[in-house]
Amino acid sequence: MSGEDPTELVTPFGEPAPSREARLAFRTSSGASGTVTIDETSLVGSAPSADVVIDDPTVSRLHAEIQIRDDGVWIRDLGSRNGTFVQGIRVESAQLGEGTKLRLGAVVATVSLGARPAEDAFALDRFGRLVGRSHVMKKLFARLDKAARSEATVLVLGETGTGKELVAESIHQASPRRDRPFVVVDCGALHASLLESELFGHVRGAFTGASSDRAGAFEVAQGGTLFLDEIGEVPLELQPKLLRALEARTIRRLGETRARSVDVRIVAATHRDLAKAVAEGTFREDLYFRLAVLSVRVPPLRDRLEDLPLLMESFGASPELFGPEVLAELRTRRFAGNVRELRNYVERAAAFGLDESDLEVLEDEAPTRANDEDGPIDVPIAIARAACLDRFEKRYLAALLERAHGNVTLAARLADLDRTHLHRLLAKHGLGRRGA
Repeated sequence: MSGEDPTELVTPFGEPAPSREARLAFRTSSGASGTVTIDETSLVGSAPSADVVIDDPTVSRLHAEIQIRDDGVWIRDLGSRNGTFVQGIRVESAQLGEGTKLRLGAVVATVSLGARPAEDAFALDRFGRLVGRSHVMKKLFARLDKAARSEATVLVLGETGTGKELVAESIHQASPRRDRPFVVVDCGALHASLLESELFGHVRGAFTGASSDRAGAFEVAQGGTLFLDEIGEVPLELQPKLLRALEARTIRRLGETRARSVDVRIVAATHRDLAKAVAEGTFREDLYFRLAVLSVRVPPLRDRLEDLPLLMESFGASPELFGPEVLAELRTRRFAGNVRELRNYVERAAAFGLDESDLEVLEDEAPTRANDEDGPIDVPIAIARAACLDRFEKRYLAALLERAHGNVTLAARLADLDRTHLHRLLAKHGLGRRGA
């Protein structure tokens, strides 16, 4: 079985309810046994820093991730040496039900599910500059409220455009540090040498062009919050120095020998899969666990479509954009750019007076183009880009379904898409299970 390609499996052995508690009873290859409770997101492996530590030579240091989500309990392999098996099938990702049998390397385990204590609903439909009435956002707000009261480092996870910087800013504004600086460093926008100077500062003569002393972000944020955006882009060679700064709360400017004490709250964010990056050796394990003391995941817009009217109102949308036909059409969009994409739509509508007919530029109604592959050339570039993307999506999805012989589960795996997301895309473009 180990030679088979891993797949995504939705098991038919039970439908987990949203409010679940998961427990894992396991037995190692040496005969040792144990039972553990799975937190909201738990990393399973042989590493001492893993959330669920299984001491077995066949288990990778970071073997798999088990996550309790609103749509159930899921396990995801993290590129382990000996694979993750669900009901005897090697998987990359699978939903777990009551009594599901797992195998992690040579370790066998059984999943049991129970009801979790009900969480207190967050009373307001906003937290700082974040807005939302959906269950997933109220759940996020409650978690952020608790995080803001602590001094623990927070790792914010989520797709591009979901509002990770707003999450960090909202944590800062709700914390006791609110009257101190909130400093942002985009770790993905700077070369390694420039990023080191940006974070830790430098003294005069430290490198060519360093004509004067300069404080880094750690010092500028003294007493406040330092937000490290796209932390997954920090070069491997710089990660040990960042780890030392987080652990010792001291930094050294480039070209300087003396250490400077800093008092900052760290919030980091990334759209990358850091747990998998650790397993692949491209991100330090000790730095990951130092950052992920508290972790929060910002849901994509497609998982909170009931928040569309509230979000549009917060972006200054005019009342005519709230028509039922407009909202119905918006709910079919995939929103790859998430909340940022919705904001762009609202701003475009305000500028150009878009109505329902502008939500989708139909190919047979598009203005003249240079050739079949070009987009319309006499409309704003954002609309032209959207038209090109729609045509590409429709051709891609039709070919994908043909390749998968109409099997949507297989098509989702081939395209590396969530199955629910793929169904929404197919509905958007009027494609059935076997093509147009």
